[in-house]
Amino acid sequence: MLLYQLAKFAHLVGTLMLGGGIIGLFVTDMRARQLGDLKTYAEMVRTSSVYQWGWVTPGVFFLFTSGALLTAYFYNGWNFIEIPWLAGMVILFAYEFIEGNVFMRMHKKKVGHCIQESVAKGYVTRHLKRKRDDGLYTFLHFLDLPNFMLIVSLGALRPTKWTHILVGLGLSLLVATILNYMVPRLYPWQVDQEGKSDIKASTILSN
Repeated sequence: MLLYQLAKFAHLVGTLMLGGGIIGLFVTDMRARQLGDLKTYAEMVRTSSVYQWGWVTPGVFFLFTSGALLTAYFYNGWNFIEIPWLAGMVILFAYEFIEGNVFMRMHKKKVGHCIQESVAKGYVTRHLKRKRDDGLYTFLHFLDLPNFMLIVSLGALRPTKWTHILVGLGLSLLVATILNYMVPRLYPWQVDQEGKSDIKASTILSN
């Protein structure tokens, strides 16, 4: 019983850390869009890395270890497939893990190289603009928050039918699509052409 309570507590800690990290990443993206000069954008990328490695990654670790323990010892291992809400949580968490640690990580690495190039030249290059405006990255970024809320709803409501999961997944995709369409129009990047920023490379490197 003590092991179960400890695993539940670790799962709650992981949920709070992952949720806080996802919200932090969302806020830093909005902030970067509102203040789009090179210095601010570079700072927002550094801040997003803090949320990624300081909150999201530890949260994923807590969720994975505690979730695996709970599933293996208290839900008969692979029999979780027969429980809709638990299977849905595992599948969605696996997607978030792969998306965050494969696609998003690769994209941020490429953005980092583009930022170094921009810093060296002293302005936002077209290459950096293309990377930060990447359509697939933007959509998956906006999908993280509703997808996380769907995972939380499955754990809280524990539906016994797959209908809840399918409807929730449809709503998550709808919300992500709306955000993907509206946000870039409400908060367009402020630096859209090479040479517009007067921020020098030495200024950014000194901060």
